Amino acid sequence: MNKLAVVVTTPPHSNLTVSALNYIEAALNVGVEVIGVFFYQDGVLNASNHVRIANDEFQATQQWQHLHSKYQLPLHLCITAAEKRGLTDDSSTPLIIDAFTVSGLGELVELNSKADRVVQF
Repeated sequence: MNKLAVVVTTPPHSNLTVSALNYIEAALNVGVEVIGVFFYQDGVLNASNHVRIANDEFQATQQWQHLHSKYQLPLHLCITAAEKRGLTDDSSTPLIIDAFTVSGLGELVELNSKADRVVQF
């Protein structure tokens, strides 16, 4: 079976993030096993509870949560990149959406070693 890992480095308001979501959902729909999505650089903003996108625009953050719930899709958030952008998981006010798992670059290495293919957006 094909195993796919995806690296997202684009913020939630980027067209490339929408492309990543569409690519992942299409892969899942044809039976490709998506073993995880790793959010790095500005991609970590997809996990922010404080990013607001206008109602008439594509809601990438909600779509990530939907894919996580529907497919049990692992969403890994680089903690170093997140902290550089003000996202931490130690606040009394949750800054990171629950669907995302705080990880390190070791998780990215693990995804790379287990996947047959890695795609970056």
